[in-house]
Formats: sequence, structure tokens, C-alpha cells
Amino acid sequence: MKRVVPLEQAKDDTIFGSKAVGLGQAIRDGLPVPPGVALSGAIVEAVAAGEKPAIREVIKWAGPLGSPLAVRSSAMDEDGAAASFAGQHLTLLNVPSVDELSFALSKIWWSANSDSAITYRQRVGLFTRPSVGVVVQVLLNPETAGVMFTKNPVSGADERLIEASWGLGEAVVAGIVIPDHFRVDRSGRVLERKPGLKRIAVRGVPGGGTIEESVAPELVERLCLDDGELDQLNQLAGRCEHVYGLGRDIEWAIAGGTLYLLQCRAITK
Repeated sequence: MKRVVPLEQAKDDTIFGSKAVGLGQAIRDGLPVPPGVALSGAIVEAVAAGEKPAIREVIKWAGPLGSPLAVRSSAMDEDGAAASFAGQHLTLLNVPSVDELSFALSKIWWSANSDSAITYRQRVGLFTRPSVGVVVQVLLNPETAGVMFTKNPVSGADERLIEASWGLGEAVVAGIVIPDHFRVDRSGRVLERKPGLKRIAVRGVPGGGTIEESVAPELVERLCLDDGELDQLNQLAGRCEHVYGLGRDIEWAIAGGTLYLLQCRAITK
């Protein structure tokens, strides 16, 4: 079945994959998710094969989102507690327009069928051929972004662990910077604030893709989250746990003063 639907209508993970369905549920429950569309595994494969009707269908649905776009994989068994596939399936940030979507989708499909991704699947006990849906969303231009664990993944303590840096969250996820480190208890009390070394910010460029931009010297060790933003993140953690359950690994961004949820998955064992 070759389908594209608004993200909030993605309900079947066998068609659209776990990430799309999870974000669709988040939107239906009122969580702050950037607008987007969900592509089924079948239509992504058709686009990767160069089928013109599939390419036209994707452009028709994604066009109203405008540009630039964030394009992320959403495999059926992705983002689970046993296997997150973090780093295995490609994410393409700052795709400049829908005209470049076909190429972006092909790259994501091939990443899911690469030797390393197949080896990872086998290592976690998955031997079926991957069905790779895709999430296409408006790309934010955040002041600050990062990750948050609703339970401390190192100590197991019942507290929020937050890591943050300037610009796109790729700087944190890819280990490009030493991020600011925060611990917050469930009541919102800040337990720890530890400045990082944030010499680089990842930002989008007009022609597409991203660059690593030098951060102004006075911002390198300045905390990039204030207490009000930490309180918003703690509230988001609680809302995510209410929707998805305990023990969540969250990617987030603050753009134009508004906090957005980019991804929420189980903390991988």
C-alpha cells in the first residue's frame, strides 16, 4: 500500500513505522510537534526505485509544508526499548525544497538497507527485510536543542537528565560538543547545572544541508537553558510519560521561544 498522510493520522506502525506513529500520537495528545507528513514504507521504496507516480504523490503532500524540511527514517521496529536503531538509519536535515525530497528518500532507504544496518538488525534478533517509512517535517531553526531522559540512564535515579547546546540538536546527538548538563527532579527542582564546552553550533544553510559554525567566545561556557526553560522541559517529560509510558529518551528544540518535541522513544536497554 502506497500512502502519505498528515502526521497526526499515522496510526499503524506496520505501514508508517514506529517514529511516525509515535509522533502522530503525540500530536493527537496535544504535544508540541512540528507539522509534517508520514510516508509509508511502500511509497518510500517506490520513490527509491524512481517511480514517477510515487514521487508526484509525495511532492503533492509535502509541498504545503514549505521549506526547509527535516527528513527522518521511521522503520517498523525502530525506536523500541530493545533496539533504537540510533545512528543506523539516516536523518537528513535542511532539505531545501520538495524538489530534493526524492533524492533524500532514496538515501534514507539505502541507509536502512546498508550492510551496517542489516548487521545491527541481525545482532538484535531481527531477520526480516526492513520496511522503512519516513517522517517529513518543517525544519526548525532553534536557538537551543538537545536530548532529555525522563529517568537517569546512568544511575537509574528518578530524575530528568538534560543535555543541551546552541543550534540544532545534531551537535549533541553526534558528540560534536560537550553539552551543558542538567539534572532536574520530578517536582521541577534543579539538582545540577554543569556548563559544557559548546564551541560549535550546527545550523542550516540556504542551499541545503548543515554547517558547523563557530560559537561566539562568550557563549561557549554560558548555560544555554534558564530555569524557566528547564521547567518547560520537565513538564514536557511528564506529558511524554503520560502518553508513552515511563523511561523516555526525548529529542527537543526551542525555536522562537517555543519548546518542540522532535522525537520520543523508549530508553534503549
